[in-house]
Formats: sequence, structure tokens, C-alpha cells
Amino acid sequence: MDIKEYAELNAKFILLATSSNEEEKERLIKEIATFSNNTESCDEWERLLKFTKKEISTMPNYFKKLIRINKLRAYARKRKRGNSINYEIRCRHSGFDISASATTLEEAKAKFIEKLNNYTPQEDTNIIPKDFHEFSMYWFTNFHKRNVAEKTYDHNIKLYNRHIKERFKKFKLEAINAVMLQQFLDEFSDRGKTRKDLYSIIKQILDCAVKHGKIKLNPIGMCFLEDYDQEHGVALSNEEEHKLDITFKGTEWEIPLAVIRFTGLRPCEYLTAIIDGNFIKAQNGKRKDGKIEYKRIPINPMLAPYLEGITKLNMPKPRVINNRFKKVLPNHKLYDMRTTFQTRCTECGINETVIGLFMGNSIGKLKEAYTDLSDKFLLSEAKKFTY
Repeated sequence: MDIKEYAELNAKFILLATSSNEEEKERLIKEIATFSNNTESCDEWERLLKFTKKEISTMPNYFKKLIRINKLRAYARKRKRGNSINYEIRCRHSGFDISASATTLEEAKAKFIEKLNNYTPQEDTNIIPKDFHEFSMYWFTNFHKRNVAEKTYDHNIKLYNRHIKERFKKFKLEAINAVMLQQFLDEFSDRGKTRKDLYSIIKQILDCAVKHGKIKLNPIGMCFLEDYDQEHGVALSNEEEHKLDITFKGTEWEIPLAVIRFTGLRPCEYLTAIIDGNFIKAQNGKRKDGKIEYKRIPINPMLAPYLEGITKLNMPKPRVINNRFKKVLPNHKLYDMRTTFQTRCTECGINETVIGLFMGNSIGKLKEAYTDLSDKFLLSEAKKFTY
């Protein structure tokens, strides 16, 4: 009730207490009763609610345990609304607030238990590990695995197990400091790529620990990481390409090597490559957030002769084909075939956007181009690829 209603009711009680006229007292009592019945809200009682064993048995296990150890308490309130009565049950615990109401207490309890069964409890921060290694496994399993490609995950978990695990597994998260991290990274000063990857893995783990409230700041932010010159692929010369042709002509390696050389596929994309009409289609290895994307490279004039009468590709594993490749060109790496394709595309005057689509670079940003550029145009650009 508002202040005006409260003042009016209070005045009636004062008159009732001071009046000596019995008829007036009887009239005031009736007015007070009528006033109370017409008031919007009048809570008659609020008490701790007890559940029967049968009712508890119908609750989720999460709540059963809390009730049994007396950590979960529900309160029932009987509320009067004019001439009607309403029962409300409310429970507040560890960040959640569940309530249910009905015209009878039994019906309100039934609705309340139904809400308990439909409730998904928030993650209990007490189950989140405090040890560095256990928390790292928690991060790998619940977050990293869902955000990167399978190949990236496998690479990072192997790198973690090989170098990071043994060094830091005996420490609590809060015990990790910038000095020990810097000393660890300095041990890899002559291995630029590995050092950068280790830095990235540790940073992501500790960033996650900050977000979970396990540490206040990420100590790796104070560490110094020297830049390194990343080795880029080196295109094969025309003579080296001819040497590959001569060496593997008529063998089971001829077609796979031709597909790799004239499509620019990454090694991680070999096994997904298929013939799709006038295109080679493969799962793009450069993807984020676990999304699966595909790229399509037209069968160009350089590749077409190798695929005459072929409807299905039989691509070997990268490790196997790399062994054959290195025997012929020991000063090159298999990835150089991708660099060679990109170089030849540029030399042949293929549109820069189209080259990006063929290579699958930042494919997420190029989806509009995929929509706008027709297969006819892509095939016409691919016809330029001849040397």
C-alpha cells in the first residue's frame, strides 16, 4: 500500500483505540476489514518451505545434493490480492533466482520443481582447476579445441606436452611469474617459430585463467619476444619443375604431384581434394572457430592433361609424398610447390582477387567475392595459367 493508504488505515486504528463509543468502534472495525480486503497486496505469512522425500526425488541431482546439505532453501509466501489468494515460492542461491506461483501451495510447489528440472546451473567455479597443468588441459578441451582447426589443435597440444608441461606442471596458476616465463622462452631464442608458438599457447592459457578469476593479470604480458624472420617458400625454377616431371612420369606419384603443383594446395588439404566437375575442391586449411570451408580451384591448362580420364583422386599423405619430393629436390620443401603456383599465377596475369580465392587466403573475408565471381569468370582466368 502507498503512504496515503497507510496514513488512512493508521488514523482508523487510532480512532478505534481512543473511541469510547461502542457503535463507532464496531463501524471502524468493519471499515478496517473492508479496507484491508480491498488493498492490492497483503502478505499474510512467509516461511521456510520443507520438501518431502518424494518431492526431492523428482528434482535434478544438482539440487538434491544442495537440499540435503541444507545449502538450498526455498521460501513460501502467501499473498492476498483483493479477494484472491496467491502462493509464491522463491529460491536464491549462488547466482540463480527461481520462483513459481499459483493459487494453491501444492500447485506452486509443482511449478517450482518443474523449473528446477529445466534449470541449467552455472559452472561451479570450485571445479575449475588451480594447477597450471590441469587448467591447461581444461582450456585445451573446453575452448581451444572448439576454436581452431584440427591440425592446429594437434600441433599445439603436442608442443605443449613436449615443452611446456614438464616445465610448469608442478606450479599453481598464481605461482607462474614473468621471470620464469622469460627464462623459459629464452631457451628457444634460436628457434623463432617454436618460440612464438610457445608464447602464444601460454598466453592463451593464462588469458583464460584471468577470465575465470584464477589470476588477476597475465604475467606473460611483461615478457620480451624478439621478432624473427619467417622463412617463406621459394618457387621452383622451370628446370626443377621439369625434373619432377621426368622423374615421376608414369608412376603413382605423377598425378598427385601435378595436382599439388598446379593448384597450390596446402599439405593439410591434400587428403580432402576431390574432382568436382571442372574444379578441384578441397577443405580450406586456413579456417577459424572450427568452421569448415571449401575452396575450388579450376582445372587449368597445365593440370588438365594429367587428369584425362581421371574421375577420382588418390592423394597420398603429406609425409609420404614429401619423402619422394625431397629425394628429387632436397633443397626444397613441399610447401614450395604452393609458392610456385602462386608465383606462376602472377606471372600469367591472373586477377589478384582470383589468385587469393585459388590460394584460400583469408577466405572468410573473400566470401563476397565467391558470391560475385561466376564459375565462368574463374575458369576464364584459369585459362591464362599456361607456361
